[in-house]
Amino acid sequence: MNAFWVRLLVVLTVILGINYIAWRWLESLNWEAWWIAVPLVAAETYSLIDVALFGLTVWRVKRRTAPEPPVGATVDVFITTYNEPVEMVLETAEAAKRITYPHNTWILDDGSRPELQEAADRIGVGYITRGPEWANRPRHAKAGNLNNALMSTSGEFLLILDTDQVPDPRILDRTLGYFNNRRVSLVQTPQYFVNVPDDDPLGSQAPLFYGPIQQGKDGWNAAFFCGSNAILRREALMQLGLAGYVEEVERAVTAALKSARAAVRRARKSPEAANPLVAELLDDVEKAVAAARTEKAAGAPLAEVTYRLRRSVDSAVQQMVAADMSAMEADLAEIAAMDLGSEPGVAVPDNLDQAVEQLSDRAWSPLGALESVQAVLDAISVDRDDEAQPVMPLATISVTEDMATSMRMHAMGWQSVYHHEILAHGLAPEDLKTMLTQRLRWAQGTIQVLLRENPLLKKGMSLVQRLMYFATMWSYLSGFAAVVYFAAPIIYLTLGILPVNSISFDFFIRFLPFMIVNQLLFAVVGRGVSTWRGQQYSLALFPTWIKACTTAARNVWFGRPLGFAVTPKARQDGGPSWSLIRPQLIVMVLLVIAAVVGIVRLATGLNEPLGTFVNVFWVVFDLIVLSVLIKAVKYEGYVIEERKADAVHD
Repeated sequence: MNAFWVRLLVVLTVILGINYIAWRWLESLNWEAWWIAVPLVAAETYSLIDVALFGLTVWRVKRRTAPEPPVGATVDVFITTYNEPVEMVLETAEAAKRITYPHNTWILDDGSRPELQEAADRIGVGYITRGPEWANRPRHAKAGNLNNALMSTSGEFLLILDTDQVPDPRILDRTLGYFNNRRVSLVQTPQYFVNVPDDDPLGSQAPLFYGPIQQGKDGWNAAFFCGSNAILRREALMQLGLAGYVEEVERAVTAALKSARAAVRRARKSPEAANPLVAELLDDVEKAVAAARTEKAAGAPLAEVTYRLRRSVDSAVQQMVAADMSAMEADLAEIAAMDLGSEPGVAVPDNLDQAVEQLSDRAWSPLGALESVQAVLDAISVDRDDEAQPVMPLATISVTEDMATSMRMHAMGWQSVYHHEILAHGLAPEDLKTMLTQRLRWAQGTIQVLLRENPLLKKGMSLVQRLMYFATMWSYLSGFAAVVYFAAPIIYLTLGILPVNSISFDFFIRFLPFMIVNQLLFAVVGRGVSTWRGQQYSLALFPTWIKACTTAARNVWFGRPLGFAVTPKARQDGGPSWSLIRPQLIVMVLLVIAAVVGIVRLATGLNEPLGTFVNVFWVVFDLIVLSVLIKAVKYEGYVIEERKADAVHD
């Protein structure tokens, strides 16, 4: 792939795309049908941005040659597992043992299975599971599993493998040499699956991503961690964890101080605040909170700030308790002095009721005025008691730990490498349900990172690094654009409503050159690899992408749980399940109906010939794209065809 031709095609694609989109916005919109015209041009604008980001990605494709590995480096090989079959885990562990570079192999069992521990002992590999400190605390899925293991091991470098990723014995020999550069923190290798037929019905192989895209990101020092088949530097992870610890504590203290001030103001509105002593103590607490905020803003150590504040509040509470105890003693003395009856030990009901009524008129416990303040201050802790371990090296902000972790490392000045050589062989999903579960989790995790740590606003990274991360996140918004692309031809063919003023020469002279050069760019960049299946699924899985965006947004903004589903490593029984693609089937039916109606309307003069031809062609293209799901539903899993030679006995 010649860099000159790629860059020329990128420039032409962007220029022609801007020319087309500018014309669409400024001159072609049918404002009488704005409800479809504006969404369509917005979808086209989204696609242009997507193409431009792709062009930027492949502008600087980097091809590397493996350097010589260092001598004497210590390596821990982590095999992460939760509920996968023991036999599968052991196959990967046995292969990990055969890695030629000296290392220690560990099975990280998040399922805490005694039978797996026994098997690990039997084959001579380490076994790590969570301890009691994780009970009733956030587990953080795979990230938590890895973070837990980091605290129990000491290797300078970590090779992370999913359960199904069987490593090549040379994997460390081919990758460790990159760490001779002290600033390299990550080396990512491709994920390749051995149980995928040539036609790849589920779109499992990703030759464009694990090829020109990652190589392009590598050229900008933005190749990122993909969860498995990667080697990481422990030093970088621990630095990341310590920095994250400081940020989390500072964020918690800031929030607690803000809440404490609000709690004092609420306490002033309580009935107990009428007590002069309570009012005086609340004044003292409010001053202490204000002083803590000032000290924190001046850069005082958080431990000292929180310690002095807690001492002030504890002192106020102690004074309140002492005053409360004195009031209780006085109340008891008052009861003792009451004349409750003429005979000893016999209470007169009227006098007893009078005593109770008299006591109920008192503010029985002024401590309530400080309870809310004390509760807020209890949240101030530099120990992070809410977590199993205060330092979390791998990011825990999403259901996928990989992208956020590498993005944070890049923001701290570390470098990454993409080594384009298949050095592990994995297993892809063998049914549509499993594939959808996997894709949904990937998309949800990516959108969570976008919403929580938008790379465009991330300090420490270059502009292009930010765009490289944003490009991957941006691609998952394609589900919304796909809905518009499917709806536009249906609306025209059935209702005769065009989103453009007319389909004229002006349209074709701008649109066709852009589309031709755009497709030529993909063809040149992806030369030698099949990219069509990936293009199909980017549109065909629109319900999954939309669900990922909406559920991730609800999780980040409103705290709605996502749950975490481990991708099954074996085919799920049950046969074809058409309900999994119900939205796509509905769209396909609507497209067919629209084509038939459009042709009828053309015959009766209600639709224009050119508009009908363009939109019927559009419908056919959409149906071809969606047809991949028909094959996916019927897919029965990978079958190895054994060729048996005739046995010949001499």
